[in-house]
Amino acid sequence: MFDLKTIRADPAAFDAGLEKRGFESQAAQILDLDDNRRELQTRLQALLRRRNEASRAIGQAKGRGEDGADLVAEVAQIKDDIRALEDDERTAAAGLDALLAGQPNTPEEAVPKGVDESANLELRRSGEPRGFDFTVKEHFEIGEALGCMDFESAARMSGARFVVLSGALARMERALAAFMLDMHTGEFGYTEVNPPLLVREAAAFGTGNLPKFADDLFRTRDDYYLIPTAEMSLTNLTAGEIVDEARLPIRVTAFTPCFRAEAGAAGKDTRGMMRQHQFTKVELVSICLPEKSDEELDRMTACAEEVLKRLDLPYRVVLLCGGEMGFAARKTYDIEVWLPGQGRYREISSCSNCGDFQARRMKARYRDAGERGTSFVHTLNGSALAIGRTLIAVLENYQEADGSVTIPPALRPCMDGLERIAPGD
Repeated sequence: MFDLKTIRADPAAFDAGLEKRGFESQAAQILDLDDNRRELQTRLQALLRRRNEASRAIGQAKGRGEDGADLVAEVAQIKDDIRALEDDERTAAAGLDALLAGQPNTPEEAVPKGVDESANLELRRSGEPRGFDFTVKEHFEIGEALGCMDFESAARMSGARFVVLSGALARMERALAAFMLDMHTGEFGYTEVNPPLLVREAAAFGTGNLPKFADDLFRTRDDYYLIPTAEMSLTNLTAGEIVDEARLPIRVTAFTPCFRAEAGAAGKDTRGMMRQHQFTKVELVSICLPEKSDEELDRMTACAEEVLKRLDLPYRVVLLCGGEMGFAARKTYDIEVWLPGQGRYREISSCSNCGDFQARRMKARYRDAGERGTSFVHTLNGSALAIGRTLIAVLENYQEADGSVTIPPALRPCMDGLERIAPGD
């Protein structure tokens, strides 16, 4: 959500932010609705004043022995007019709120203008892709040959975009989660949280998933939503609260299943585990002071990168253009891991600074030390990492000519020292 004062003060800047995302200008329509609502409020206040004046006059007239019939009739009419204006004002406010709720966050100045990945800006690379002296395979070919990745059984029970992992790959998924959580909590100061996987509408609205992206969420018959990422639960930990400045920054992490309808993904990554309705992820969330959020974004991104460095997986970091960023983000770094089977880099993490965008929707504030007033916190989120895509990257980068897969040395302690997965393991 946006502060209307900001849009009133500089509508051109607001529209410039939308344009950077590839959206049409909205400031004029927003301000027209705002002017109409404010006019209705002004008229309503005038009627309330006149009703009070007329009511006092009736009392004075009766004190003089007069019936004040004209005034009584006027008050009755004013009451009818007030009810009508209140209905109009509620309708106008609801229309304005709905329009504002559908507006994405305004990108930072450094964010490139563009509508697709061709406008993203590569910032750095780490690691050299491995050279292979045999024909490389994609992860689903490797996993199926190992006998540990079963898409057919998953499809029979659940349909497309599901998988059954078993044996060594099920163990690897669990090990990757433990590896990441131990690093983020033990070295980087994040507190592990086990949050709800079902949230109410208000929580989904707070993070910006509703109302615009309702089709991407799974909804229960009791009006709960399955989380598409632990960001939704973790960010809402401070919803409706006033946090003491001394508690900031709050850094939390969670390993959870995630659920996405992938409504707009028809035909994309239909084979394998790249785009699933159900997957697991280790999420990082930070809640911090406004002046610290840019620094916190760099810190969070470095934490996610460290996972790939220790697994010795080549990757690159890109700054997303306006049209590629998530709805709530004002600046996003994507980390893309090298996948030999596809011969290209693919996203494995997005780390975003949302500024006060989510905090305004959630009413999450902090109180300055020694001050009476409150301000909105800044919220950040990042994958560190998506477990399924990390497993994919390990399979493809560590595959061997005989169909086996070498376990990255850093991961072996989490797999009881196992060094290699071979068919039948």
